[in-house]
Amino acid sequence: MAFGKVIRTYFDGTWHDGDVPVMRAADHGMWQGSSVFDGARRFEGVTPDLDRHCARVNRSAEALMLTPTQTQDAMVEAIREGLEGFAPDAAIYIRPMYWGIHGSELGLVPSGEETGFAICLEEVPMHAPDRTTTLTTTRFRRPVLEDAVCDAKAGCLYPNNARMLAEAQRAGFGNALVADALGNVAESATSNVFMVRDGEVFTPIANGTFLAGITRARHIANLARDGVTVHEDVLTFDDIRNADEVFLSGNLTKVTPVTAFDDRQYQVGPVTRRVRDMYWDWALSAA
Repeated sequence: MAFGKVIRTYFDGTWHDGDVPVMRAADHGMWQGSSVFDGARRFEGVTPDLDRHCARVNRSAEALMLTPTQTQDAMVEAIREGLEGFAPDAAIYIRPMYWGIHGSELGLVPSGEETGFAICLEEVPMHAPDRTTTLTTTRFRRPVLEDAVCDAKAGCLYPNNARMLAEAQRAGFGNALVADALGNVAESATSNVFMVRDGEVFTPIANGTFLAGITRARHIANLARDGVTVHEDVLTFDDIRNADEVFLSGNLTKVTPVTAFDDRQYQVGPVTRRVRDMYWDWALSAA
């Protein structure tokens, strides 16, 4: 699926204009689901935490028993080269990805002898600062490591997220607030979640059922530097209902304020605005 119409693709060591084919019908990643990706962003001329996203895609590959073929530094260099093909002020979604090509005799286990690799750069605008969303619950839950590869940003996990999101949107909400296996809050269908109560910030503790995102970690560090107490804790749905502010955190949009959870209404509060301002200040100053 393409987010945008202006795309560049890195494949077989070369940059190509457009959304070029990179996978064959018999590739392990096509019919056995052994694919991983990561997402970074360029906006206002900066690519915050690009090195961390490239490092994580290698860890994700290893979690799916794939052999990474690119170093973090080589990926960063290739991405910076590819970005030169866009206008300097264009907002770009950056996706390095791996997939299995060969499999074992029975087909299930990806072979380490060859791994597919590509990078997709898409021109995708950043969300406006005043863009918000709403949440509801879903009957679908986040799996645990014993059930699925929760320690990877794996393509095979996303159909579960998609049905969460589709269920929420059919009910008239923007996103789903999702439980872990024990019924506590894990994240939304697309992003990590934060709440604010009495001036302090709370986010679900990373318990292995969801990826504790790179942008999530950056928000926590920025808040701590600003003197705000951040709790990583077990959170219930009632905790979210009783919050003063709620916002989502993900690479694609960085900060998305939440204005409702079912019939509970929220204002876009000062902490949420401050988190967004701090992220932009950090990203632009770190360039």
